Amino acid sequence: QEPISLRIILTSSFYNRSRTQNLASAWLDELQTHGWDSKTGAFIFLWPWSRGNLSNEEVIRAEEAFYSNSIGLPLCFHDHFSEWQLEYPFQVQLTGGCELHFGEPSVGFIRIAYEGSDLVSFQNMSWWPSPEGGSRAQQVCRLFNQDHEDNELMHKLITDHCPRYLSSLLDAGKADLQRQVRPEAWLSAGPSPGPGRLLLVCHVSGFYPKPVWVMWMRDEQKQRDTQRGDVLPHADGTWYLQMSLDVKATEAAGLSCQVRHSSLGGQDMVLYWEQPHSMGLVFLAVIVPLVLLAGLALWLWKR
Repeated sequence: QEPISLRIILTSSFYNRSRTQNLASAWLDELQTHGWDSKTGAFIFLWPWSRGNLSNEEVIRAEEAFYSNSIGLPLCFHDHFSEWQLEYPFQVQLTGGCELHFGEPSVGFIRIAYEGSDLVSFQNMSWWPSPEGGSRAQQVCRLFNQDHEDNELMHKLITDHCPRYLSSLLDAGKADLQRQVRPEAWLSAGPSPGPGRLLLVCHVSGFYPKPVWVMWMRDEQKQRDTQRGDVLPHADGTWYLQMSLDVKATEAAGLSCQVRHSSLGGQDMVLYWEQPHSMGLVFLAVIVPLVLLAGLALWLWKR
């Protein structure tokens, strides 16, 4: 089985010395399980099972601890603004959680990024600078590593509390997390890439879970020029993907789009490209028989 992770993301946007905005969310792999009210500090449970096995008292303690950190982290960056050579506006992102490896010990992690680049990470009770963080990362680590009590608490959170909570989420949310939703698929022609060429587009929509394999094929041969788009979420938690292929119009015949997904029970979906008929041919195919029928009816009526 693939590892599965639970991670909390806190993003702090620093506009100036007096204005900071915090946004937070929690994710079970690619599925968002929690939101967060930055004004009250309350967690927002997005699924009936998002609470896991936490009691009301444990939820309150977790909310208080997280709210305290959401205030403390920005204050720390404000207080060391000059020392760490920061410039407003800037953004800091904290990602913390754990990853379950089935049959192996879990792995806890906390990482802090500055302006989208890794700054520091927490490992084995200590903070470590990222290579690209430079002197700023080293200064942050020196400060954070002075608080041994806080570091011990974080180590316990990511190595003990987080794995147990993640296991309880997997158990409570089993029906939703293990669901299988079959994809729908269709073909279309995209904007023409140029004279005498076609852009073939294969759309795959509404599937769950996220992993999916889609490829343009000719017989059993993969078309290496296939361009994969981003896997995008639907509001209902399912996913959408499109794969495109730029080909000569004369070579489009015989191409197909093949879709492989766990919900299909080992039976791939195969959609064959059919060259669209010109409007002139469609007109002739419909109108000529009608004219002939009308002529035959008129001849029979005159008799």
